[in-house]
Amino acid sequence: MKANAASLIASFCDYLFTIILKEFFKVEDIAAGISGTTAGGIINFFICRYWVFNTDNKAGIYHQSKRYFITWSGNLILNYLGLTLLVKYVGIDMYIAKIATSLTVAVAYNYPLQKKYVFKNNQY
Repeated sequence: MKANAASLIASFCDYLFTIILKEFFKVEDIAAGISGTTAGGIINFFICRYWVFNTDNKAGIYHQSKRYFITWSGNLILNYLGLTLLVKYVGIDMYIAKIATSLTVAVAYNYPLQKKYVFKNNQY
């Protein structure tokens, strides 16, 4: 439940950032979407670290942030590819494509890697 809540909070920030960039600052679709993904990823790291997986020891933040960055880089690539495919080649609305892509990546990629790799206890 906590992981789902953290994902919802981070996703809300991601989508809000994306909408602000796209609608108010007229940033291109893919760039706005990837910027939102970046903002959501940063927020998600801290929520997961301190609330979801209860790993608030200061000694481990370097190792966790390094593992998170590696995992999140894959997340960013998958989101970029999904958005590009759905928006530019399939012609789906940017917001629908972002929701579909981010949900798929979250369930199939993010949560399993965060649980088993990034925030795994006693890996320091």
